[in-house]
Amino acid sequence: MILEVCCGNIPSVRAAIQGGAHRIELCRDLEHDGLTPDAQMISQAIALCHPAGIPVHVLIRPRAGDFVYTAEEIQQILADISTALQLGADGIVIGALTTDGDIDLQQTRQMIQHARQSGRQVSITFHRAFDVCRNPLQALDQIASLGCDRILTSGQQSTAQQGIPLLRELVCAARGRITILCGAGVNPHNAAQILRETGATELHGSLRTGTVTDPTQVRLLLDNTTSY
Repeated sequence: MILEVCCGNIPSVRAAIQGGAHRIELCRDLEHDGLTPDAQMISQAIALCHPAGIPVHVLIRPRAGDFVYTAEEIQQILADISTALQLGADGIVIGALTTDGDIDLQQTRQMIQHARQSGRQVSITFHRAFDVCRNPLQALDQIASLGCDRILTSGQQSTAQQGIPLLRELVCAARGRITILCGAGVNPHNAAQILRETGATELHGSLRTGTVTDPTQVRLLLDNTTSY
């Protein structure tokens, strides 16, 4: 089992490392469900995580609200991808939708191609824009075909626990082509259930008190899922 901890500030990065997180998703403004962190925050997080052997995936989301982007916003997204990778990020977390609620294939492909122009092995996650798309199984196939490594999803529900039925269906439909990363409301009390009932192998959680991750909560979640 891989535990990715969402960190919205540097103290939460430190606590996630102390708690034994396997991967960090770095963002800011969690009250807006996460936005792109600035260069200083990315640099600081990488300086803390890499010596500990923990990869850092940077959320690329230029504003709050929907995931339908203008041409100007796409240019900002591409610039932010370049900045994150130049600073040493191991992965990026991206996504775009059409006004009809489908995956915007052109914009998402553009983001992926831009990231992989670096020549580095960059891990790419499609974020929870997936949870407001209108046809999740079709979207899964499209995202996999574009070359994303994983999809962060709550099964189109408020929490991953509530979304277990769709998460299970997505894991089966993925057939090893892409990883389903279960997130939203994941905690030490429900993590094992989510893994057991969906067949997923990766979990995503902020496990936070306020905006600072409690390392004991990370350890407890890991302890409660050791059989996975």
